[in-house]
Amino acid sequence: MSEPHREYEIDIVIEDKNWPAREILQSLAARAIDAALQHIEGRSFAELSLAFLDDARVQALNREYRGQDKPTNVLSFPAGDHGGDVLLGDIVLGYETVAREAETRKIALTDHISHLLIHGFYHLQGYDHETDVEAEAMEALERLALCDLGIDDPYAMDEIL
Repeated sequence: MSEPHREYEIDIVIEDKNWPAREILQSLAARAIDAALQHIEGRSFAELSLAFLDDARVQALNREYRGQDKPTNVLSFPAGDHGGDVLLGDIVLGYETVAREAETRKIALTDHISHLLIHGFYHLQGYDHETDVEAEAMEALERLALCDLGIDDPYAMDEIL
């Protein structure tokens, strides 16, 4: 896939030393978001913020904003109306959960990171998986973007596990 002309910036914060190097995360993020954009008519934006944290910080965010006192792999926080066409929102990943899931599924950590970035990005674009119909639509988009990146279908793996 050729490198598209990007009209947005990706800001990255890394708060856990176990994550891959900033350059690797920047490259993964750019490729994942570009692939995700190919399959939707998305909201325009100039900036996307990514935070690579540990499970303790993600658990605190999950508790505060979702009322769930547990770590999770990815959280998405849309900028809302105050973001306008500038900031789309924030995607937050928790290292221990992401690494454990990749190991359990026997997939590369970088592939799992790419999948979760695509998943989080689609949430910021208004997609959800609260109902079976929503989940099927969102998973179909994720599969297309991941296929563009040469990453195996993670949902096929869920059916086996």
